[in-house]
Amino acid sequence: MKIKLIYKLLIVFILVTGCQTIKKKSDEVVEKENEKFGMFVGKPVTELRMEIGTPSADFISENGNEILVYKTKKYGIPCERKFEINSTGTIVKFSSSGCI
Repeated sequence: MKIKLIYKLLIVFILVTGCQTIKKKSDEVVEKENEKFGMFVGKPVTELRMEIGTPSADFISENGNEILVYKTKKYGIPCERKFEINSTGTIVKFSSSGCI
């Protein structure tokens, strides 16, 4: 009876630490992502288009700023990066979701 309990606790421990490792690695990837693409904030949109290329979609937001959307897939997981451009052509905001 004690052996079964020990095995169950060991399995739970392995699963919990494994999930923490995955979370830590994904957080590191997100940090690198924000560092890499966050450098475009404050720069002209022409630099972004030269570096990344043509966006998958673009639209005008409620506040009148243009939003450029870049969609990609890695390992079958969709990634979406959004850049907000003000009326002077400067990037004012960056966000991403699903990017690993």
